[in-house]
Amino acid sequence: MDEEPERAKRWEGGYERTWEVLKEDESGSLKATVEDIIFNAKRKRVFDRHGQVRLGMMRHMFVIIDTSRTMDDQDLKPNRLTSTLKLMEYFVDEYFDQNPISQIGIITSKNKRAEKLTDLAGNPKKHIAALKKAVDTVCGGEPSLYNSLSMAMETLKHMPGHASREVLVIFSSLTTCDPSNIYELIKTLKTLKIRVSVIGLSAEVRVCTVLTRETGGTYHVILDESHFRELLTYHVKPPPASSSSECSLIRMGFPQHTIASLTDQDSKPSFSMSHLDSSSGPSLTLGGYFCPQCRSKYTELPVECKVCGLTLVSAPHLARSFHHLFPLDPFPEVPLTDYKGERFCHACQGQLKDQKVFSCPTCCSVFCVECDLFIHDSLHCCPSCIHSQSAP
Repeated sequence: MDEEPERAKRWEGGYERTWEVLKEDESGSLKATVEDIIFNAKRKRVFDRHGQVRLGMMRHMFVIIDTSRTMDDQDLKPNRLTSTLKLMEYFVDEYFDQNPISQIGIITSKNKRAEKLTDLAGNPKKHIAALKKAVDTVCGGEPSLYNSLSMAMETLKHMPGHASREVLVIFSSLTTCDPSNIYELIKTLKTLKIRVSVIGLSAEVRVCTVLTRETGGTYHVILDESHFRELLTYHVKPPPASSSSECSLIRMGFPQHTIASLTDQDSKPSFSMSHLDSSSGPSLTLGGYFCPQCRSKYTELPVECKVCGLTLVSAPHLARSFHHLFPLDPFPEVPLTDYKGERFCHACQGQLKDQKVFSCPTCCSVFCVECDLFIHDSLHCCPSCIHSQSAP
């Protein structure tokens, strides 16, 4: 006897739900119910990620990538290693977009050893180039959590107290081969206030659970590639700043880009200090950014001066990090039927069609859900408030 075919549908985001659960409205259409689910999911994302939480501006993070033999598994296409490295390129781009004055470093682990792929640095091009080369890595042996965490700790423990110290472990194996007691290392990491988070590619491992719990990190196991990307995106945002973190003044330089020409008698081609980190060797250039303290030249910002140690940034870099300290409060929901003003969004000027809109508590301007997401995720300020402040 033929069974009734399964009517479960898979949505694009990897979300499964049977059509029987969705209730039809009076017109016999599922459109209203589906739109309400999407609306609530978008709004929940805003409330989950924003609120009265003070985040850190300066971060120092090491990413530990497991390159053991389990990374050859093909549950992620074409295999775990290739998929992980590709998503890491996306993560590095997003990380420096949201944290322009922070630094990141990459460590790989296989054959019971740890190897530093890149040092802590604020240049995303350097990390992405190293990740592209790592695609040809031959996976083998077992990883060593102890050796990897020890290597990261030796650098992070010297970082200043006002900056966050973080480690993100992408762990594929179900075992780790350690030369010593890893639980003693976990106590040391906790003492040094190094937050360790783990993304598992296989299954939950007991030692990773203890590691993240003791250091204040998070531990998740991926479901598929889209979930993997979502978990990486979660770590783009800075963690909440600790109440016990040190407060201190930070000396920074704001060099202006100098454009020189061959017709200028005072300008001469010179080497940039950036060539010390480049594999292509030194090259003569005319313009650049000159450190206001020691006059060393650099081709891009942000960077830490290799001569005097001054942090060199541009004003937009600092402005893009400032919203982490003072996040924009979520706008309260207002039923469209209770709103007495004009029925259009004050940002996109589109007609308000959703049953709920969002009102800025300061200027009382209303926004649709898409503009509300854009304001909180990208703009970080109310456009109507800014317009009223700049108006004569």
